[in-house]
Amino acid sequence: MASDLAVIEVANVTQKFRVIHERPDTLRELFSKFFRHRTQFHDFEAVSNVSFTVRRGEMVGLIGRNGSGKSTLLKMIAGVYKPSAGRVEVRGTIAPLIELGAGMHHELSGRENILLNGLLMGHSKREMRRREEKIIEFADIGDFIDAPVKQYSTGMYMRLAFAVATEIDPEILVIDEILAVGDMSFQAKCFRRLKDFRKSGKTILIVTHSMSEITDNCDRAILMDKGRMLIDGPPEEVVELYTARSARPAPVLLDSGVARVSR
Repeated sequence: MASDLAVIEVANVTQKFRVIHERPDTLRELFSKFFRHRTQFHDFEAVSNVSFTVRRGEMVGLIGRNGSGKSTLLKMIAGVYKPSAGRVEVRGTIAPLIELGAGMHHELSGRENILLNGLLMGHSKREMRRREEKIIEFADIGDFIDAPVKQYSTGMYMRLAFAVATEIDPEILVIDEILAVGDMSFQAKCFRRLKDFRKSGKTILIVTHSMSEITDNCDRAILMDKGRMLIDGPPEEVVELYTARSARPAPVLLDSGVARVSR
């Protein structure tokens, strides 16, 4: 059950990236462009003036087309990016699952990475040894647990990362499409754990392209489009709007510069 306490607060956040239009092929060209100040670039707003809060115990889904700013937003919340403008506040320990293999040392074994991730989250070596078997059992990757992580498939990465993140008991879990690489039985296993995670008062922010995951599991949904937040509301309402927008024919630009709708 969600409380009124906001554990994630995103206030008027904008994230800009500099896009360079041309790259010099040689060192000589690089110095030439530097001294003539002719490097061409523009600033691209991946996220533009977005505000919302997430309360303790809520599960909130972020949806939108590829390139809408969802992943960039999660990375700001996880502390990977510092916003170009605005403010992000996170109150509580956070475990981000935003990229396959992120937080894993590729030369170390899965077992060694369990210990490493736990220590980075502030747990003692003794505590992680106590949790180790539960993590290994949930990940279910067999003897690969003692193999270097660089030998893992994407599915193995996801299994281990999810098992570690949910077992080290963070207050906030941030997930970016990582569950999409798992098989159906493991995905079901993960969502059962997420439900238990929520029952204990934890907060979950998830990016997914599965609308059923949003309507079946989330308290709220946020629809992003071209870096802007279009709506923050009940999952069914937000999914309906997203589905309707996705069904619209895309405009095609003619040589004359006039847009027409393809059918």
